[in-house]
Amino acid sequence: MESISVFEIIKVGIGPSSSHTMGPWNAAAAFIRIIKRERSIAEVKEVFLEFFGSLAKTGIGHGTDIAGMLGLNGEDFTTINTSKIDEKIEKIKKDQIINLGGEKEIPFVYGYHLVLNMQKSLDFHPNGMIFKAVFEDGTKLVQDFYSVGGGFIASQEKNSIEKHCVRTLYPCHHGSDIVKYCDKLGLKRFSDLIMINEESWRTPEETRQQALNIWKNIKECIYKGVNKEGILPGGLNVTRRAAGINRKLLGDKIYKNIDEWFQQVVDAEENFTNINKWIACFALAVNEENASFGRIITAPTNGASGVIPAVLMYSQAFTECTSEDDIVRFLLVAGEIGTLFKKNATISAAMGGCQAEIGVSSAMAAAGLTEILGGSIGQVMMAAEIAMEHHLGLTCDPIKGLVQIPCIERNTMGAMKAITAANIALESDPAKAKVSLDEVIQTMWETALSMSDRFKETSEGGLAIAVNVPEC
Repeated sequence: MESISVFEIIKVGIGPSSSHTMGPWNAAAAFIRIIKRERSIAEVKEVFLEFFGSLAKTGIGHGTDIAGMLGLNGEDFTTINTSKIDEKIEKIKKDQIINLGGEKEIPFVYGYHLVLNMQKSLDFHPNGMIFKAVFEDGTKLVQDFYSVGGGFIASQEKNSIEKHCVRTLYPCHHGSDIVKYCDKLGLKRFSDLIMINEESWRTPEETRQQALNIWKNIKECIYKGVNKEGILPGGLNVTRRAAGINRKLLGDKIYKNIDEWFQQVVDAEENFTNINKWIACFALAVNEENASFGRIITAPTNGASGVIPAVLMYSQAFTECTSEDDIVRFLLVAGEIGTLFKKNATISAAMGGCQAEIGVSSAMAAAGLTEILGGSIGQVMMAAEIAMEHHLGLTCDPIKGLVQIPCIERNTMGAMKAITAANIALESDPAKAKVSLDEVIQTMWETALSMSDRFKETSEGGLAIAVNVPEC
């Protein structure tokens, strides 16, 4: 089994969906690389893209079509000016031209070269897509891709995607592996083992800097969210709420930048109600940015991108765990827990419902918080287990396919459950636990397999059909 870096699970992304936006964007970029490997961009006459299954059914609301076009156009979601996305898409549609790979302009008619096939699903995975390049000499290059959650992509042909298989010094594919190696090495902290394994990708200092860069992006995302009013795009007319909560909690206090704002939060009145509201505010801020094609932190997905930021911000503002070391350790542990779910279950809502997104993110956050609050290795894993145990069976039923209702509020709930799970684990003896982390991961996967497709990001069940709203 391939090892996965924590920074493949927790990474800079773009809204509104990791599987429906980032995945197709990554697939388009991968297809460009395949064209260059097999032939050249200069030889391409036309390019076609067809989305299937969940990608098609909720594609408009998730911006799947937009991601596909921008990816083919040679744009990078980690650097693109998100305020220019609408302008770029409008130009492609109006001019009926795409700049393939940023190198060659070719005809591109939306609805002909890009199709959302809602009547068919590909067998390999619900999030399927097929790219086709037609060359000047009439030959064709066809490639299937599948967005498997968290921005990860796969294909049925293993040699079609560049693979960089890494085997860490102490492979941790199950929770039991972590316990085994920590015992073997005499490590007392979960994060110490993960730091050692991350050396398979980069130096400890580079790992530290990457974690701190994630924290920087988290703070910036929350700050943008708590200072932006208005209506979210997509047609549901959902009003942003984070800014209003932030304003009420801070009263008449004035700040001019992110650091001054953060200090105001730290200095604000601390009581149970206010802290709860702040946690909700942090999560809402991130997911309102996510719903607006903003730059966020995928952890492990975009739909669940507010949970870890909310819990980490809570730890920095309202606990004694405020050092950079605490931030690094939190993210290392949270990320590693995410890898266990990806390897042994799924982090794709199209495969497992929202338990695979909010549930996994809550387990990740609970583990990270328990680590920095002084929990033992057993307590860290127990916190993750508790958090997931109480998300089992959670459906994914976005209204009109938009990552807004119930997705945005679910992040506040996931954050609250993570903190509760951490507090329970810190007061418990893991030796007396009746359910292990590995068992709850297996149970989550079995639940996913048993769940109706109507509740797996198809907008064909639950709130998606119970609530009548105008067409988006």
